[in-house]
Amino acid sequence: MRGAPSVLGIVLAGGAGKRLMPLTADRAKPAVTFGGTYRLVDFVLSSLVNGDILRICVLTQYKSHSLDRHVTTTWRMSSLLGNYVTPVPAQQRLGPRWFLGSADAILQSLNLVHDEQPDYIAVFGADHVYRMDPRQMLAQHIEHGAGVTVAGIKVPRSEAAGFGVITPAADGIQVRGFLEKPSDPPGLPADPGHVFASMGNYLFSTKTLLEALHEDAEDPQSVHDMGGSILPMLTEKGVVQVYDFDTNHVPGETAGDHGYWRDVGTLDAYYDAHMDLISDQPAFNLANLRWPIYTHAGQLPPAKIAAGGIVGESVISPGCVIRGHVTSSVLSPGVVVDAGAVVQGSVLHHNVRVGRGAIVRGAVLDKNVDVPPGATIGVNPGRDRELYTVSAAGVIALGKGQQVR
Repeated sequence: MRGAPSVLGIVLAGGAGKRLMPLTADRAKPAVTFGGTYRLVDFVLSSLVNGDILRICVLTQYKSHSLDRHVTTTWRMSSLLGNYVTPVPAQQRLGPRWFLGSADAILQSLNLVHDEQPDYIAVFGADHVYRMDPRQMLAQHIEHGAGVTVAGIKVPRSEAAGFGVITPAADGIQVRGFLEKPSDPPGLPADPGHVFASMGNYLFSTKTLLEALHEDAEDPQSVHDMGGSILPMLTEKGVVQVYDFDTNHVPGETAGDHGYWRDVGTLDAYYDAHMDLISDQPAFNLANLRWPIYTHAGQLPPAKIAAGGIVGESVISPGCVIRGHVTSSVLSPGVVVDAGAVVQGSVLHHNVRVGRGAIVRGAVLDKNVDVPPGATIGVNPGRDRELYTVSAAGVIALGKGQQVR
């Protein structure tokens, strides 16, 4: 009796994340803190592990030390059962070059596939916030005999330029068109104002992936990217199917956070996703213990609201000490808000200190930023633009340990 199909997870975590500067000035994007205690990579790894994909390679490249350390110290699986989550740096196995794109990253790491000999390969991105049961996607992939199944989600047509756009056939499953970040894509026949966007999550039959990677490597015109090269090629061959993310259900989800997925590749998207966490009925519920997001937050005491401290509609992590006023914010471990200080609509990373009487509004402060007593951020827009990074929507961002003036 044959057991369950074997699936190797490959997480693409090698992107530079330039649009998320200055948070990526010192680390890879998947290592950026999110939701107080988590790293972005924890969301994809949690979905894979909760979905019984227990052999996972995380392909890294740029500024990977923080990411490598987090994966190796946090994601320890049962070696007795042969399970693992391991970071795999660029190794230049095919010559003295770094990864040319996400497809080339897998091509240069095919020793991992040859070692495992899996039936299927889950190639997932590392920098999105969501919950997903990959077993349901795999079941559709096997049932319909696809070469590759790509997870898709409906987004407004006006936002399509940031995604790979899937054009489904009449049956709603077969893919007849795939455009990478088009400026003017066709809308869905039944919903012209929306498109099917690729989530960057793919399930391949192993043979299909290997053949596509080798064919792509021989094409001098290719950009060697999964969305820009491999998916269009396989769409032309007629072996691509789409999995509608809206049909995916995980234990413990609510009607409000079902189908939640956010690409947090820009400061504005990163900030908005944090604001999704803080209401009484959040758009994304971190407290779903039936499908947990795993991480390691360190050994810290509980958060403390000291005399005079006031907190409203916020996420407060262990080790925080609040003596001032915090509203509509997300605080990572070790944040201190001194007496008389005001923090509103902000995201404060590890060990940020907001001094007595200081004001922080609409800001993202990376770890170890020290806001001096009486200083202001988010009060004088003109001054903020002169001193700090400010997004298109006005989110103020300070990098790791950046001096506040």
